[in-house]
Amino acid sequence: MYVLRTGVAWRDVPAETVGCSGVTAWRRLRDWTEAGVWPRLHAALLGELRRAELLDLDDSAVDGSHVRALKGGITSAPRPSTGPAPAPSTT
Repeated sequence: MYVLRTGVAWRDVPAETVGCSGVTAWRRLRDWTEAGVWPRLHAALLGELRRAELLDLDDSAVDGSHVRALKGGITSAPRPSTGPAPAPSTT
């Protein structure tokens, strides 16, 4: 969170602020991500909130960045190119 909030490079994270060097924090983040810690933590948190009846999904939304479109989803129109457009001719 410190890196996201401040925008500093990992190597510039002050150890006294986060409890370890920025490089160590980055390495732990990488290892935990590879080990699948974050989806399990998310599921555990949702479970705790449900048990405590603190999770109200009546006013929720699904973000496409978190829900995979099976088989690519339905394409209703051609996708526009995201590449650079050729420059207009000046001659």
